[in-house]
Amino acid sequence: MVRLISEDGEQLGIVPIEQARAHAEEAALDLVEVAPNSDPPVCRVMDYGKFKYQQAKKAQEAKKKQSQTQIKEIKFRPKIEDHDFGFKMKKILGFLEDHNRVKVTVRFRGREIAYTELGFQLLERVIEAIGDAGQVDRRPMREGRTLNMYIAPK
Repeated sequence: MVRLISEDGEQLGIVPIEQARAHAEEAALDLVEVAPNSDPPVCRVMDYGKFKYQQAKKAQEAKKKQSQTQIKEIKFRPKIEDHDFGFKMKKILGFLEDHNRVKVTVRFRGREIAYTELGFQLLERVIEAIGDAGQVDRRPMREGRTLNMYIAPK
């Protein structure tokens, strides 16, 4: 015994499975079990191929509407000039406007590693320059010869 729903969506009541199959054969459609765990199970008369096609279209449309956030990286050196700093800040602000996360890296070469406080000061300057456009996702951390910080859009 199954609860049968017609192709129009109206309930035909609880019928034996053979009668449900016969109804689907008459309509030249498929008998699809839509709720197997209910008591009695619910079956629907429908064109299963068309149903699968519509489900795929809905999934494709939902996937098209979702936006993926990427992580963009901007690399600095500890002894950066003001013009270069301003240029890279424009890039960071542009990435944040596009709703991307930004990884800000300060790379030390040679003996620059002895002056890591310059890197921390530079990253603090970046945080001040960002203002309301973003928020610090991960505070500056030192990993080997680099300082890394993540900034997320607001």
